[in-house]
Amino acid sequence: MKNATQTDISQSAQPETLSESSNSAYTAAEVSKSVVEHKIVTDAGHSIVLKVFNSQQVSVKGVCVVAAATGVAQYLYQDFALWLTTLGYDVVTFDYDGIGLSVDKHVKYCKSDVLSWAYNDCPAVLDFVERHFFDLECIWIGHSVGGHMLGMMPNTAQISRAITVAAGTGTWWYNSTPTKRVSWFLWYFLVPVTVPLLGYFPGDKLNIMCNLPKGVMMQWRRWCLKEGYAVEKEGQWLKERFANVNVPIHAIAFSDDEMMSMKNIDMLHSQFSSANITRQTVNPKDVGHKRIGHIGWHKERYQSMWEQVFKPLLTG
Repeated sequence: MKNATQTDISQSAQPETLSESSNSAYTAAEVSKSVVEHKIVTDAGHSIVLKVFNSQQVSVKGVCVVAAATGVAQYLYQDFALWLTTLGYDVVTFDYDGIGLSVDKHVKYCKSDVLSWAYNDCPAVLDFVERHFFDLECIWIGHSVGGHMLGMMPNTAQISRAITVAAGTGTWWYNSTPTKRVSWFLWYFLVPVTVPLLGYFPGDKLNIMCNLPKGVMMQWRRWCLKEGYAVEKEGQWLKERFANVNVPIHAIAFSDDEMMSMKNIDMLHSQFSSANITRQTVNPKDVGHKRIGHIGWHKERYQSMWEQVFKPLLTG
């Protein structure tokens, strides 16, 4: 596993990381006491920022690493991370290179792609966890591409078990209907025109995700145009890497996911051919919600869902 240097940045949460909910159960003072930021430098030479949320229980059960979806900054997982601390877990969140707090300059200067997130960023985070939480069970909670990382990382030996959330292949013609209507335009027209011209994907201006590195978008596009997604495009070595993962995986899907269809989710998890996989499909009505979707399940308004879906997995 790769080595990484680490520097404490702050022992207080930045203003933009506070909950967007006006009735948040967590005050700014409570957040500032429980969150410590670190900057770590990967073997590729770029730095990424992670946050440690300290358990609110005397006896710590383990450490949860929350790996974000593409283009979703770590601060959006803060509500979920704080809730996990009430269950007795320390929690680590992080931004991939070129996202959120892990942007050293303008995103157009970022050289990373999705595979380099897996080669460099994720191993650096796991090395940090091994140094600071070496005696604790490590649970990887991967949202969307955060679940893909399990099959792309060089080594998952430091992970005890994993929970994937709304994680499926990006093959566009299998996407759920709301996304499939626009994904062909994204991959065949919008990305090929804007990204080479600007040197990055201008998600902020287009109101589509956020600004993303050129390498991430172009690689993601190549994968989404393939039936077998990343494994088909990259070849046998990646197929074997997915197949060699033997971490137990609990896959959570949402029935109203506007991006990932059950076909996408099945296709991704079938690639973890050596892993013991359990599946759970959550219908919003069954957990007291009108909708959940692909993005947003990690916000405080879904705490009743966390209690019914995640808590049994973590405390059972």
